[in-house]
Amino acid sequence: MRFATPLVSGRLIRRYMRFLSDVELDDETIVKAHCPNPGSMMGLKDAGMRVWLEGNDDPKKKLDWGWRLAETGGAFVGIDTGAANGVVAEALAKGIEGLDGYDTIRPEVKYREKSRVDFLLSASDRPDCYLEVKSVTLMRDAGHAEFPDSVTARGAKHLGDLAAMVQQGHRAVLLFLVQRTDCTHVSVAADLDPTYAAAFTAAMDAGVEVMCFDCEISPDGITMAVRLPFNRPEGASGV
Repeated sequence: MRFATPLVSGRLIRRYMRFLSDVELDDETIVKAHCPNPGSMMGLKDAGMRVWLEGNDDPKKKLDWGWRLAETGGAFVGIDTGAANGVVAEALAKGIEGLDGYDTIRPEVKYREKSRVDFLLSASDRPDCYLEVKSVTLMRDAGHAEFPDSVTARGAKHLGDLAAMVQQGHRAVLLFLVQRTDCTHVSVAADLDPTYAAAFTAAMDAGVEVMCFDCEISPDGITMAVRLPFNRPEGASGV
């Protein structure tokens, strides 16, 4: 997924009110940028961190800049959680091993109560596949990506919805997209959200599958790369 316009680098001054950030560009201009990430952004919001912004000339948008990447320890991190679905959509179109062979791929399909699944994969010769995508940006230990980075009641609900689809005879997959270039494995951050961790284990026990992929990231764009191993929570049945 290529960025629509060339990114511009600068230094983060602060991130505040969840969706706003102030950045000093390399030419010393200070701008306000939209921060498209509702999480805690632990480790990614330190003042002075190098960041990359995308400009826009859309009159419907309140801000002229959107924060897209952060740099930490020589690694790129895609901080836009909304970009994850676009990256996965491109990968699905090209074919993802384990998710190939479906005739139809539909995004944002309503199901269950007040829920939308990120992608519904269908074919005449197999059960439907409900695919939920989660953007992963947290790394507290070297090489170890974790989700979530804060409490997510919505995420726990999604797990229950996926488990319900399995019980109805469908296939359900949770795909963790690690938007970092410095991670080698993935797990659930049970200490940050015990409720999510419990819902995750219950979903796995119900038959929900888990896939993890990292990304190739640069100021040009973000592309899904290789599959990463998942460290199962203790007591969970499998991946």
